[in-house]
Amino acid sequence: MPAGSDAAPAGVPDLPRTWRPVGPRIAAVVFSVVLIGAFLGLWYSFDEETKQAVTVLQRCTIGFFVFIGVALMYAMARSRITADERGLTVVNGYRKREYEWAEVVAVRMPPGAPWPTLDLADGNTVSAMGVHGSDGAPARRAVAEIRALLDRS
Repeated sequence: MPAGSDAAPAGVPDLPRTWRPVGPRIAAVVFSVVLIGAFLGLWYSFDEETKQAVTVLQRCTIGFFVFIGVALMYAMARSRITADERGLTVVNGYRKREYEWAEVVAVRMPPGAPWPTLDLADGNTVSAMGVHGSDGAPARRAVAEIRALLDRS
């Protein structure tokens, strides 16, 4: 951000500012609870003879797949975009990227897009899953705020 910019003009959020998707976070929590609950419910519905027939390797395999499912949901839920004085930090799943303001040329989110993309000065584009199109008006507002920050920089 420019050195002399103390007060934010209308439409420009105060920094630091973090955007997170609402719908995908709710879906991640619900799916994780359902996944764990379904496997626990199934396990407790078995009679003792069936439980004894399940080997340790089979139990570990099921536990591994439940863990993978929950880990994927957590990755989706932790996605975010953070703007501060230095630039934008984009967290998509377990990957974190930091961009200075000069590196980000534009942010685009056409109608129907699942999330916005950042156009970078080197010609590359990066998905920004911290704003999710399924959130509707809050997603459009977040893209407008990020654009305002880019215009201000």
